[in-house]
This record gives sequence, C-alpha cells and structure tokens, in this order.
Amino acid sequence: MQKDMVQIQTKIHNIRGVDVMLDSDIALLYGVETKRINEAVKNNPDKFPLDLMFELSGDEWESLRSKISTLNEEQDLKSKFSTSSWGGRRKLPKVFTEQGVYMLATVLKSQKATETTLAIMRTFAKMRQYLADNGDLYKQISELKAEVIKNQEWTKEKLIATADAITILEEMILEIRAAKEVESIGFLRDRQ
Repeated sequence: MQKDMVQIQTKIHNIRGVDVMLDSDIALLYGVETKRINEAVKNNPDKFPLDLMFELSGDEWESLRSKISTLNEEQDLKSKFSTSSWGGRRKLPKVFTEQGVYMLATVLKSQKATETTLAIMRTFAKMRQYLADNGDLYKQISELKAEVIKNQEWTKEKLIATADAITILEEMILEIRAAKEVESIGFLRDRQ
C-alpha cells in the first residue's frame, strides 16, 4: 500500500496551481492504453468540465517533460508517452484533478480502475494532510531561504569592498616601494 502511494505521488504534478495527473500516467496505473482514457472523456464530455480535466498547453507540456526527466521518472519517455505510430504524442496530454480521476473511475467501471482510484484518492488526501501538518515548517523554510539570500547579498557587498581596499593598499605599497628605490639611487624627493 505504501509503495503504491509513493508511486502515485510521483505522478502528481502541480500545474496552474492545481494538483493533477497525466492521462498517460492514469492509463498506466489503470492498465489501459492512454487512448482509452481519452475516449472515455470524449464519450462523456458532461462529466469532465474544465475544473476536473484540461489539456496542457505546449509550454506546460515541455516544462512538465523537463521536470519528469530531471526527476528520473521518465524511464522510457518514448514508450510511456507514445500513443501514435509516428513515434510520439500527436496531441497535447490531458490532465485530471483528483475529482477528474474519480469521475474516470465512474466511466471506466473496472475492478482495477476502482482499486487504483481508491489508491489515488488516498494519496491525494495524504498529500493534503502532509501540507496541512507541515505548513508552519514550509513558512519557516521560506523565511530561512529569504534570510540566506539577504546574507549572501550582504557578504557579496562586503567581499567586493574588501577586494577594492586590498587593491588600493597594494597600489599604495607599490608607490612607496617605487619612491624608496628612487631615493636609494640618489634622487631625493622634495620634502616640505
């Protein structure tokens, strides 16, 4: 059960400020092809309003693909997201909110879909609880981050000022040495 939740949690992404799952990830969890998920949406448009399911923009899709890649989740991106014999997606993916995933289960009506949907619902609930329990911790981390950035700026300014002072001192020392060398060979400086 815990392993399933971790697996599901890695497939939940925040897009447009909403936690969602990709159609291809849901299909993978349900054990069906992505096109079956999209057919269910197409055949039941009244069950999938924009607050339950929406299509990603090109920029959102590229950003998400990059994020998935950096998280090393995309084991085989081509096969995972390929729904076309052309070698990749021909349409932008759809994403489903928690309620959208639930609505999919009511449309697909298989035992696997029901079990998977329950696991997904539990994962969403657990994530909400975690965020609620750790809201203060998140705030503290944000404050610490701001303080570190402020200190970095202060330190950078001080290091630049110190480097400038060292440069001025080095120039003064060179001038003093040059003046002493001139005096040592018999030239006297004008003293007042």
